[in-house]
Amino acid sequence: MQLIIGGAFSGKRKIVREMKTKCSWLSAYDGDSVSKWDVRWEKDSTLVMEGWENWLAEKLISKKNSNDIRRNMQSFFQSLKEEEQKRDNDIVLIMLEIGRGIVPLQKDERMVRDLTGWVAQDAAEVADEVYYVWNGLSKKIK
Repeated sequence: MQLIIGGAFSGKRKIVREMKTKCSWLSAYDGDSVSKWDVRWEKDSTLVMEGWENWLAEKLISKKNSNDIRRNMQSFFQSLKEEEQKRDNDIVLIMLEIGRGIVPLQKDERMVRDLTGWVAQDAAEVADEVYYVWNGLSKKIK
């Protein structure tokens, strides 16, 4: 499992396309549900998942408990890792770095920012490789 993380429009997708040839994309930005990952993942391809901050915001709307959501995501990452090993194909998580900007005024927006940061830490822990992307360049940090 690989984690690609960086700011908005920093070149994360470009880096993934340079690293991987055949990809199955699951994107919250296109309205995809995170629960459809197994249906979207085509045989002999890399599963690329992006839009985590949107999926987490949806979960906060329905659950409101960030600790429960984080535990669920930790378990989900472990399940993804196991499936990656079974299929012998890679998974790439693209995450948005949103912790370096202005602190949101709205409590709900702060919760999304905080939860996204915690979940990114959990993803980095599980990932075999982590790349930070800025200005179209990437640096392997794990």
